[in-house]
Amino acid sequence: MRDALAAGSNAPGYPLTAGNPRLRAAIADWFAATCGADLPGLGVLPTIGSKELVAWLPTLLGIGPGDTVVIPEVGYPTYEVGVTLAGARAVRSVSLTALGPQRVRLVWVNSPSNPTGRVLPAAHLRKVVDWARERGAIVASDECYLPLGWETEPVSVLSPQVRGGSYAGVLAVHSLSKRSNLAGYRGGFLGGDPAIVSEVLAVRKHAGMIVPEPVQDAMTAALGDERHVTEQRARYAARRTRLHAALTAAGFQISHSEAGLYLWATRDEDCWATVGRLAERGILVAPGAFYGPAGAKHVRVALTASDERIDAAVARLTGSGS
Repeated sequence: MRDALAAGSNAPGYPLTAGNPRLRAAIADWFAATCGADLPGLGVLPTIGSKELVAWLPTLLGIGPGDTVVIPEVGYPTYEVGVTLAGARAVRSVSLTALGPQRVRLVWVNSPSNPTGRVLPAAHLRKVVDWARERGAIVASDECYLPLGWETEPVSVLSPQVRGGSYAGVLAVHSLSKRSNLAGYRGGFLGGDPAIVSEVLAVRKHAGMIVPEPVQDAMTAALGDERHVTEQRARYAARRTRLHAALTAAGFQISHSEAGLYLWATRDEDCWATVGRLAERGILVAPGAFYGPAGAKHVRVALTASDERIDAAVARLTGSGS
C-alpha cells in the first residue's frame, strides 16, 4: 500500500471524484466477494474515510428541517452530528414501528456496532429495509467492522438476504481504517443504489470532496489483498482473548461484543465511575455515555493498542503488574 502511494505520487492533475477506473473496479469486486453484491448496476464511490461521509450524508441527500433521521440507540456520535449539521431531527429508536407518522428520510444502521460490537441478523436488517422502502426512506448501513466477526458472521445490507433482488434504497458504507490499518490515509467507500450514489457524487464534485489520486492507488492495492487482513485479524483476536479474560476476572460483564474492535464492558455502575477506576490503574477507556443515554453503565475497551500496551492493561486488571 505504501509502495502504491509512492508510485502514484506524481499526480499533478485533479483526481476523479468518482474514483479512477482501477479503484472503482476494485471496490466493485470487493463488494461482490465480501458482501454478496452480485447484481449488475451497483453504484460505487470512494470517500475521504467513512467519518466524513457519515457526517455529511444527510446534507448530501438534501435532508433538512422537517425531516427525521433514525440513528442507533447506542452508536457513533457522528450519526447525530451529521443530522444536526443538516438541520434535521435525529431520533434514537429501538423499534421503527414506534416512530409514528414522522417524515423519515434516512435510517442509519451500524452492524457490527461501534461501540457495542452487536451484529444484526439478516432477518432484522431485511425488516429495516422493507420498512424504509415502504416509506421512501434510505437505509445507510455503516459496515466498517464487517470483516471483524468473532462469534458470528456479520451480514452486509448488500447481501441478497437483506436487499432482495434490488439495490433500491440501500447504501453500504465501508472503510479501510479498520480492515487495513489505513486510518491515516482516509480511505473509505460507498456502494449501493446507483441512483442515490449518483446524486451523492453530483454534490461531492462541487463540494470538492475528492480522494487524492495517490490514496486511490493505495486503496486499490489494499482492496486487492486479503493476506494482510488475515494477519491483522489474528492480532486483534489474540488481544481480544486476553482482554476479555482479564476484564471478566476483574468483575466486568461483557455485553454483545461478538464482532468489531471493542469490548462493551460493564460493572453495573455509572460509566464515569468505571472510567475513573480504570484510569487509576493507567487504563484508558471510553465512557458509554458518549454513545447515547442507553450506554450510561458501560465502557468501550479498544483492541487497537499495541500488544505491549494490551499486556500491560491485562497485568493491571489482574493485579499481576503495576
